[in-house]
Amino acid sequence: MAGRLRPTCNGYPRSQAPNRNVDATVFDQGRQGRPQRLETPRRQEYAHYRFPGLIYGTWSEPAVERIRPIRGNGASRIDPAEWRLAARSGPGHRTEVHAGKVSVGGESFAMIAGPCAVESEAQLNEAAEVVARAGVRILRGGAFKPRTSPYEFQGLGAAGLRLLRKVADRFDLAVVTEVMSDSDVGLVAEYADILQIGSRSMENYALLHAASGSRRPLLLKRGMTATIEEYLDAAEFVLGNGNPDVILCERGIRTFGTATRNTCDLAAVALLHEITHLPVIVDPSHATGMRSLVPAVSKAAVAIGADGLLVEVHPCPERALSDGPQSLTLEQFDEMMRALQPHLEIWARERAAQMADAPALVTAAGAR
Repeated sequence: MAGRLRPTCNGYPRSQAPNRNVDATVFDQGRQGRPQRLETPRRQEYAHYRFPGLIYGTWSEPAVERIRPIRGNGASRIDPAEWRLAARSGPGHRTEVHAGKVSVGGESFAMIAGPCAVESEAQLNEAAEVVARAGVRILRGGAFKPRTSPYEFQGLGAAGLRLLRKVADRFDLAVVTEVMSDSDVGLVAEYADILQIGSRSMENYALLHAASGSRRPLLLKRGMTATIEEYLDAAEFVLGNGNPDVILCERGIRTFGTATRNTCDLAAVALLHEITHLPVIVDPSHATGMRSLVPAVSKAAVAIGADGLLVEVHPCPERALSDGPQSLTLEQFDEMMRALQPHLEIWARERAAQMADAPALVTAAGAR
């Protein structure tokens, strides 16, 4: 009959369809008028119809009776029990990570700031002086730079590490810097108080294994396309390798949006605090890629309960060899810190009340 649709199974007319099991997925309009994704186990003869309606596709009897929701469509999307070491054991379970004289995850908000890349002693010294005067206790700076283009600045390497340690000691600051290779862990740990695992390295398990044995806390950045589950898997890997000192960092994820460099997933900060006892900080510089947005996102991170911020600062961003557009000037950083003070005071009161009700589980990293 003209216009009549013929049901097919993997391209065959149904009458000629091979009798084999297939995976079938449909979208059901549901009682509330909201789409719900459903799946069925491997069934026989899945007939596909190309027309709009409440259900796309049908099953042979009795497949419909065995439809079950795909994991993630229920009231609870994540089961914390999947992460035996990273999951919170109760409302008061919180880890405070210590690195020398500083800590992250306790009653003090952790401000980490400095240039994206170490370019020279003069550049690093100027930035460190300003951030230290503003109350920052941890200096960031990249000696090894994982760049997308092979023609961009790759960092000063070991010379950059020596500069970081020299300048940080001058202003009594701790150092966090990225390690890119498992073969460099020993070298970087010699100069740094905290080892950063970058977004591109979140699932580099050889690196995670080597860094876990460094006796240094790890600042683990979320992969730019990583789900929360994948992110927690990486943290669990570090914990399982004997390093309890893990700091999580939300640095933005890639989505279909192109207005900013990444999409800052602040909801992930609140969600991670529900699931895990590990401290969670936010990198507003990489999350947005725009220095004009860094102060606003920083305020939002404080408001949602992040344990700290990781901010890029440069004496002259226009001449920076790495990520200049997202780096604050020294004056802008000073202004942002003053604007954050009222928000940080509220944060401190709330954190003190939380810790009074349920003391944190404190872990200590090896002293320098």
